[in-house]
Amino acid sequence: MTDNAQQDEQKGEPKGERIAKVMARAGLASRRGAERMIADGRVKVDGVQLDTPAFLVTPDNVIVVDGTTIGAPDRTRMWLYNKPVGLIVSHGDPEGRPTVFDAMPRDMPRVISVGRLDLSSEGLLLLTNNGALAQFLEHPSTGWTRHYRVRGYGVPSERKLEQIRKGATVDGIRYAPAVIEDEQGGRTNRWYTIAIKEGKNREIRRLMNFADVQVSRLLRTSFGPFQLGSLQEGELKEIPKKVLMEQLGTNAEKFDF
Repeated sequence: MTDNAQQDEQKGEPKGERIAKVMARAGLASRRGAERMIADGRVKVDGVQLDTPAFLVTPDNVIVVDGTTIGAPDRTRMWLYNKPVGLIVSHGDPEGRPTVFDAMPRDMPRVISVGRLDLSSEGLLLLTNNGALAQFLEHPSTGWTRHYRVRGYGVPSERKLEQIRKGATVDGIRYAPAVIEDEQGGRTNRWYTIAIKEGKNREIRRLMNFADVQVSRLLRTSFGPFQLGSLQEGELKEIPKKVLMEQLGTNAEKFDF
């Protein structure tokens, strides 16, 4: 912390922003993720390793994460990405598997995902350079619905499908009501359309397995107002600033555009 910031604090006027918030704004992680990085001893400010996410920093401080100096944040941006099967949504994998972020163009800024798609899932993934925005959009309170097309094998239990539509508890986890439509009734290998608002870990697969259907393909087609549309596999497209701000509405003022 700079001498000026310390003097301001001594006067009862803390100066600067919390380090976790600054890290999230730089696209390193959500605020919760930044707090975990600090707890793991991966963050230094002016050469001193941090042990609290409440530490205040100003533009005069030098922030280093995993040995890399963090520069001033860019304006808030977001991209649509058509994730292929076989990529994991992680900045690093202990098993050395290819990641979504390995597939990004070389001039792409540091970004994080809004939610996740597992290794075997594909389709629309939102990416942003603002961790606070990612955390905000992941929360069900936004009201943004996520739509999927799912191919599954097996004869579904209508009784269990109805439970899922009303909200089901599977293996001790409570899931909010989901909209499920059978596109090809009568076949044992068929397509379904599913809409959810929470996006818990492997939620679609667990719900379908609960209904006696084994998922063979899972494709996210939309996240809130943003559609996969004609985006090709592996294609990346930035959302125009004006469009993103319009879709966020009054919430746009919470983020740095």
